[in-house]
Amino acid sequence: MISKERYLSPEKWGFILNKLSFQLQTSVIGQSVLKQPITAHRIGNGPIKVLIWSQMHGNESTTTRALFDLIKHLHSSDGNSLLENLSLMVIPQLNPDGASAYTRLNGNDIDLNRDAIALSQPESIALKKVFDAFTPDFCFNLHGQRSIFSAGKKGKPATLSFLSPAADKALTVTPARTKAMKLISSVAGALQSDLPNQMGRYDDTFNPNCVGDSFTAHGVPTVLFEAGHYGMDYDRNFTKEMVFKALMSSLIGISSEKYLESSVEDYQAIPENEEDYVDLIIKNVTIETDAGIFKNQELAVIYQEAMKEKSVGFTPTCFAFAEKINLLAHKTVRVHEVMNKNSIKFSPGKSINIF
Repeated sequence: MISKERYLSPEKWGFILNKLSFQLQTSVIGQSVLKQPITAHRIGNGPIKVLIWSQMHGNESTTTRALFDLIKHLHSSDGNSLLENLSLMVIPQLNPDGASAYTRLNGNDIDLNRDAIALSQPESIALKKVFDAFTPDFCFNLHGQRSIFSAGKKGKPATLSFLSPAADKALTVTPARTKAMKLISSVAGALQSDLPNQMGRYDDTFNPNCVGDSFTAHGVPTVLFEAGHYGMDYDRNFTKEMVFKALMSSLIGISSEKYLESSVEDYQAIPENEEDYVDLIIKNVTIETDAGIFKNQELAVIYQEAMKEKSVGFTPTCFAFAEKINLLAHKTVRVHEVMNKNSIKFSPGKSINIF
C-alpha cells in the first residue's frame, strides 16, 4: 500500500502554494540543518495573535495539508471576516529536512519537540525567535499520530487528539492552561457530530523539553492538535478535513471569545488515548516460532511507514499473536484472504507479504 498524499516535501508544498490566486505575506525565519529555508506566513492584522506551526516532525504532514485549506478559506469571502480580530503567524514546515526525508527527526537526527531547553538546533532557534518577537496570545502545535491510538480504553480510533500541555511538574491548571482547556472543550463539542467518541486526550505529564510545555510555562495558552486515523483512510484525507474544522472552530472561538463559555471539566472528560489498535488482524494463522508451532492463531499486524519513490509506503510487520488477541484492528481478515499459505515464521517487527 502506498500513499502519495502523505508525502509532503518542501518542494511539493511550494508547488501547492503557487496555485493560490492571492499573494501571501511570507518571510524566511531561519534555515534548517541542511540549509533549507524555513518560511512563515503572516495572515491578518487583528489584535489577537495566534502562532501556528506544523511538521515539527517531518513525517507528520496531515496538519500541513489542512493548513493549506485554512489559508485558502481565510482569504475567501466566507472566512475573511475572522481576520478583523486575528493575526496569524503560520509556519507550515518547521522541519523541512525531515519533511524531505519523511522522518520524525531533523537533519541532525534530533527530535525538535525535545529541544525546548537546549535550543541546540537551528529550527528550534527559529521557532523561539518567532515566539519572542510575535508575542502570541495563543499557540497551536500541529502533529500527526500513529494509527494505534483509541479514544479511551477499547474505544473507537482517535481520529483527532488534543492536549493542553502542563506548565509544571505539579500539573497546575494555570490561567494559560485554563484557556487552552476551554478552547479544546469548545472544539470537541463542535466536532462531536462529525467524530462521535473519536477524539482523545493526551497524557499531560510535564516535560520542559517539549515546546508546548515550555510555551505554556511562559504563560501562553498552547493547544496540541494530533491528526489521527479514521477507518481505512491511510491517505488521511478525512482526517485532514477534521483538522481544518478543528482549526476553524478554534479561531472562531478565540475571535468571538465564546470558547470561554466551555468548561475545564468537559476537557478532562475527553477520554485519554490508549494504545489499543493495530492496523490488521489475520485470523486462522499457523505461527511458527523457535518455541513451537501454534495453530489457529490471530496475528496482529502493524504497518511501518517509510518514504518510497516520493510517496509513503506501508509495510506490514508482525506485532503479536495469540489464540484470541486482546487488541482492536482497523481491519480483520482470514488468512486465505491475504496470503497464499496459512503459516508464517513469527518474529516481532518482521515484514510479511500479504495481498
